[in-house]
Amino acid sequence: MKQLLYFIVLLAGLSSVHSCKQLLDEEDGNSLLDINDNSGFTGPRALYREITDSDTLAEYHYNGLLLTKVLLDSGSVANISYSGDKISKVDFNGFLDLDGNGKLDKDSVTYTQLFTYGPTGRLETISENRSFFKRAVGPPPGPQTLYKKTKSLFNLKYSASTAKLDSIIMRNGPDVSGVPFAYTDYSKTKYEYQGDNVSHVERHYGAMANGIFGTPTTKLSYEYMIYDTKISPFTLLPFGYKVSRLLSTDINDRQSFILSPNSPKRISISDLMLPIPSPIIFSTDYSYDAQTYMKVGYGVNYIYKPL
Repeated sequence: MKQLLYFIVLLAGLSSVHSCKQLLDEEDGNSLLDINDNSGFTGPRALYREITDSDTLAEYHYNGLLLTKVLLDSGSVANISYSGDKISKVDFNGFLDLDGNGKLDKDSVTYTQLFTYGPTGRLETISENRSFFKRAVGPPPGPQTLYKKTKSLFNLKYSASTAKLDSIIMRNGPDVSGVPFAYTDYSKTKYEYQGDNVSHVERHYGAMANGIFGTPTTKLSYEYMIYDTKISPFTLLPFGYKVSRLLSTDINDRQSFILSPNSPKRISISDLMLPIPSPIIFSTDYSYDAQTYMKVGYGVNYIYKPL
């Protein structure tokens, strides 16, 4: 079972760029496809698209300076609401890779995340209501019907000395009509930094009962190494949306480098429950535009537009 989980994590890492052939790893040395056509403009900009040679992974829409909508694979969409200039809500409707097999699930998901801020203005909690839909077996395929609902609470903690995100504790449970709600599962995510960049993320998962966390049954580790000194495209996205993106699935922690101002040239993923953890390592070379914004990495092209 542990070996199966490790294989799933590996596939999840590959799915972030949608194709094994789009990775530049240490063995094959294949060059990355650069299809950017917007490297000439200067001045303020926004991140517009994340694309590969065959897919659009994300398209970002704005109202002035505020990110208001993200169009994702297979018609998925995330709508973003604000209270002033702070994100207050994210509504998602579409498809996710919940089983970590490297492909979007055919069954759909909707969720609403509500954001709460502390007295210093930092994001402190995210509460989520999620519904899962399953398509009836055909032919022809039937409509998507609701089969499960869950509730989650995410508590964000920050370092007293650096003010950086230190940890996220998740509590989750089934939302069943007529049954008193109780959290049944948890996860603890810990962040470490090298300078301002995320260098290490470790997430433990387990069951809980009566508010007590049990012994972790899964431990995953993500390492981000050899950061460049250029500008990450994700610096142009709001912190709240980046956290929402990481929390959208259990395996999206692999993308925790999006919290960093720079970009890692090497990423490793390890299953710490194995007798001897053996990390899988991915590496890349980047290309940049005249303003030193990263254009291409790990098989993904980042397209910008002027503000």
